[in-house]
Amino acid sequence: MTNGNMIEIRGLRKVYHVGDVDVEALRGVDLDVKRGEFLSIVGPSGSGKSTMFHVLGGLTPASGGKVLIDGVDLASMSDTERTQMRQSKVGFVFQKYNLLPTLSARDNIAIARDIAGKPLEHDPWFVDVLKLLGIEGRLEHKPRAMSGGEQQRIAIARAIVNHPSILLADEPTGNLDTKNSEAVLTVLRSLNEKLGQTVLMITHNPEAAAFGHRTVHMRDGALVD
Repeated sequence: MTNGNMIEIRGLRKVYHVGDVDVEALRGVDLDVKRGEFLSIVGPSGSGKSTMFHVLGGLTPASGGKVLIDGVDLASMSDTERTQMRQSKVGFVFQKYNLLPTLSARDNIAIARDIAGKPLEHDPWFVDVLKLLGIEGRLEHKPRAMSGGEQQRIAIARAIVNHPSILLADEPTGNLDTKNSEAVLTVLRSLNEKLGQTVLMITHNPEAAAFGHRTVHMRDGALVD
């Protein structure tokens, strides 16, 4: 890794095979994201934003090019190593909160720790996360008893409870009204400023993008800046 970059992308390509047709979702993307940066990624549907996140998070392999996460080439990792990387270095937040409706907020958050084999209780980090997100009083509630903004903050807590270096937020305010959107965006900025997390956020909203340090634009699988 060079120049303090948390993420380095060079010539990134992703091709999906749909029947007899090859669909090129990413067309030679080059991008550097510095450690501790809050980067907003803006572009229309189908521009390749979510595909790039899936590659960065180790959810899908690239078809070409190189991706370095904290100096390590994703292509050099085994499936087990990529799984460990997702658990330790990357947190995901999506437009749909993906909370389990039968579980309390606490148990929804605890799932991420259980998968990583770490106890949730008696963790000072967990206490700090709850205070920062303002959800200390909602832990015993189930999703149906919470507002959309509260559910998204629970989803963020789940994403960061394992101390990831990188937070990938894919349209995190897409289902929220203006008030709750601002609250969630303020939380993301606080995570970046107070905890030093590198945040990449996909959004269609220019006002939401303005919460980041820098904005890049995607169209037809490539950066257009």
